[in-house]
Parts: sequence; C-alpha cells; structure tokens
Amino acid sequence: LKQFEPYLGKTYRGELSEESGKSVDIGKYERILNGTAVRHTHSLNEGEYGGETIIYYNAENKRIEFYYFTTAGFFTNGYMIFEENKIVSFEKVTGNSNNITEVKALSEIMSDGSISVESMYLKEGKWIKGHSAIYRESPGAEIIFK
Repeated sequence: LKQFEPYLGKTYRGELSEESGKSVDIGKYERILNGTAVRHTHSLNEGEYGGETIIYYNAENKRIEFYYFTTAGFFTNGYMIFEENKIVSFEKVTGNSNNITEVKALSEIMSDGSISVESMYLKEGKWIKGHSAIYRESPGAEIIFK
C-alpha cells in the first residue's frame, strides 16, 4: 500500500461532472489497522451522499483489493492495478437502485499532486460515461455525513 503514502492524512476536494450535473466531493485518505489497510472516506454535497472504502493487499490473490460502502445502501468490491502514476480500478456493484452493476475508473496522479479521475458505469448491459473530476488538496475541507 506504499503507493498511497503521499495521500495519507490529507483531504481533497473535487468538483465532479456527471450527466446529472455538478457535485462537490470531499475525500480523505487514512492509514488504518496498523498500516495493513487504507481508509478513504468521502462525502458529496455536504452529506447528500457518501461512502467509505477499505483498501488492502490480498496476499492470496496477490493484488490490492477494496470494499466500498455507501450511504445509498449499496456496496462495491473490486481491485486496483497500479501503472506508474495511474490507478485502474474494477468494481462489482451490489444493490444499486440505478441498475449499475460494474464500475471502471482511471485515476492519474498529476505532477502538481492533484488527482484526475474518470469513470464508466455498466448499466443495463451498456457502458456509459460516469463521473470525472480533478481533486486538489484542501486541508480545511470537511467530510459531512447527515
């Protein structure tokens, strides 16, 4: 999980663009479980939606895996592949009310320390454009859950 070290203890703010409009997402990365896992907590639009991701190394599968739990009542599980300054993630979705069953995302760590994210959703058998955002460090930003 060494790839996450530059982000641990930091809070980021991103303005998400989706077909439904724009949202402000606040996220924070934390070291947990004596360094055997990373927690990413985030909230959209001051608690309108949010979630927690637990990221860990699965020694049996020899890859970084995660579980993501949401305030909307669904969860995902998946894995990540690191390629230089990029992270590609693949998720299976369980219980999404919008009929989304999979998510693919590409995160790129930019030279200025910001993180660019683009995603795609598998909805009713078709891949559609998901959200995209540029996240910048924002120390004063707060994660809010209602």
